[in-house]
Amino acid sequence: MKKSFVTKALGTIALAAVVFVSNPLSADAALGDRQLKQGMTHKEVKDLQVALKKTGHFTYNQGYTTYYGTYTKSAVSKFQKQYRLKATGVADKNTIKLIKQKAAAVKVVAKKAPAKKATVKTFNVNAAKKLQGVRYTYGGTSPQTGFDCSGYVSYVMKQQGVSLPRRSQDMYNTGKKVSSLLPGDLVFYNTSGKGVSHVAIYIGNGQIIHSASKNVKVDSMSSSYWKQRYVGAKRVL
Repeated sequence: MKKSFVTKALGTIALAAVVFVSNPLSADAALGDRQLKQGMTHKEVKDLQVALKKTGHFTYNQGYTTYYGTYTKSAVSKFQKQYRLKATGVADKNTIKLIKQKAAAVKVVAKKAPAKKATVKTFNVNAAKKLQGVRYTYGGTSPQTGFDCSGYVSYVMKQQGVSLPRRSQDMYNTGKKVSSLLPGDLVFYNTSGKGVSHVAIYIGNGQIIHSASKNVKVDSMSSSYWKQRYVGAKRVL
């Protein structure tokens, strides 16, 4: 009696093992280990959908599922037609192998951030003009002591948040060379016969403001004196 009970129990365990092995959907497996078709539910179906999404064939916009429904079947059929396979809608091993190959070959192109447009700070022309009349002083760097040309430019541009070298010759070696002038651009002149020796600030409408001769004043760039001595312009803002 006891022996009969043990034999029956062992038989039941063996039968359960056979059922488990014969049902591969209950075991962990990778995409491509088995054929998938409509009506099945398994995690490999989701993997299949992800691969088909990469190839552009799975267009269901509600996310991925583990159920092989009409959307998945349609996606598989479209893939099979495109690559000249029999369009059964069944993901057999050959179909899955090709799907995986095509999905792996898809390159993910990172979107480039739009290039930032270069911005030019607005120059405070009024602040520069408020210093008109301050006397010219060789080596001067403030309204109290007076200004020379580079002292005036350095003082005004510092108020704009720009630090510049002390001498006009060194200022000419900073910034970006420009031909179309904007207010705040530095303009340079040769007044000594040897390279850059004077600097002014362009304020628009063909005018410059600078410390020259007796005091800070506004002049026209087109005047005969300044026109023939013009060297170039730099943008530092």
